Amino acid sequence: MSHRSLLSLLALSLVAAAPGATASPGGPVIAINTGKVAGSTDAGVTSWKGIPFAAPPVGTLRWRPPAPAKPWPGVRQATAYAADCMQVPFPSDAAPLGTTPSEDCLYLNVWKPADAKGLLPVIVWIYGGGFVNGGASPPTYSGAELAKQGALVVSFNYRIGRFGFFAHPQLTREIGTSDAKGVVGNYGFMDQLAALEWVKRNVAAFGGDPANVTIAGESAGGMSVNTLLTSPMSKGLFAKAVVMSGGDGGTAPTPLADIERIGVNFATGKGIAADDPKALEKLRALPADTIADGLNLANFMQRDKPTYHGPYVDGKLAIDSRAAFAEGRMHKVPVMIGATSADIGGKTGYMVAGARSLAGTLAGHGVPVYAYRFSYVHQASDKPDAGAGHATDIPFFFDTVAIKYGAQATARDLAVGKTMSTYMVNFAKRGDPNGPGLPAWERYARAADTIMDFTANGTAVMGKDAWGADIDAAQMTPAKAGERR
Repeated sequence: MSHRSLLSLLALSLVAAAPGATASPGGPVIAINTGKVAGSTDAGVTSWKGIPFAAPPVGTLRWRPPAPAKPWPGVRQATAYAADCMQVPFPSDAAPLGTTPSEDCLYLNVWKPADAKGLLPVIVWIYGGGFVNGGASPPTYSGAELAKQGALVVSFNYRIGRFGFFAHPQLTREIGTSDAKGVVGNYGFMDQLAALEWVKRNVAAFGGDPANVTIAGESAGGMSVNTLLTSPMSKGLFAKAVVMSGGDGGTAPTPLADIERIGVNFATGKGIAADDPKALEKLRALPADTIADGLNLANFMQRDKPTYHGPYVDGKLAIDSRAAFAEGRMHKVPVMIGATSADIGGKTGYMVAGARSLAGTLAGHGVPVYAYRFSYVHQASDKPDAGAGHATDIPFFFDTVAIKYGAQATARDLAVGKTMSTYMVNFAKRGDPNGPGLPAWERYARAADTIMDFTANGTAVMGKDAWGADIDAAQMTPAKAGERR
């Protein structure tokens, strides 16, 4: 499945406070490589928000790899989310932003148990949103509840839309004369690497273990995890991975010239000719709203000429992950992987069948894999029999069910959240989700084909995948076989 086709499916599925705020007196202060940051403590959790991990990617830094954050004097107040990355929000977003988006957005957030002793396992969250929407500020993504279970949680922003994924012939020429390792176009992925490098440098100062980092992402975030699992440039930056609705791990290569033409389409639509020697200068001078140009999951459907491409295989940071997984060329770290029961494409589609296929591929190369399906629907749903939709598992993994559903959250909803989040923290601690009081979760093997199902009645049940035969049959149809090629 092409990236553009998947974004179309994402669109159809998902449509159905600034840094510098005043910290509380006596807020905890931590020294990192760029200066000191003061956070705050609430309900047994200490947090620091809006910490720069790179320089603002604005002006001449638009469409460049993330530059180092500049050191600051004194103590920087870190008690409020910084702006999410520039985008056009839409009303039906399942995780609405808590900030006004801005091009100045490369900030991250940290949560830890206030009374923690020793180094904690680290969970780094990568949000979804089809690579055109999303951010770290939605309340559902708060790391406070996972911190209460003994993890240090980090979330961060990465550039999306045309700010994060854009190519143009003049950009390619510019990058060829820089020290950016020859990577062009995938600036959002470069931001993800920069955030993980920040974690490696600084997380120990907060009480996190830089040798025990778990990356976790959903949808576009899950696809990002797949990219990072195969990227030669992410070696040593994480020890475990969680892929939530990230598809089958395949990214079909597209020639850079084709990606550049899409950037030229956008530029010419703004009156900047393809052969204009100052095209890049003029593009960087355009207002951020003009670059966004109304693009979001609700309306990003392409015009007569495409003007946005999303991530692509650059061969250095983002490689041909389908081939890499098939050949065993990935970081062989423990992986938790799955999808929701009514995910995009249905039972035999890209998310559900894709997760099962990738689980089998990883396990076949000796990777410890824990496969799941999320079938639970919160009890106040007006469509209780429709199955668990795309992204509905997130508040249960984060144990933020009470935040997401408020007074509608039932005791059973909360219990499912506690079960799933405990599995998540256990996995982050040891690379194995099992622990006292939980149903045993077996490693995945293609022959046994057993998965953990978070069932519609709220229980966690380990057993043979009831959909396995249907998925296998569908994958043998001519259309599916051609798609795999």
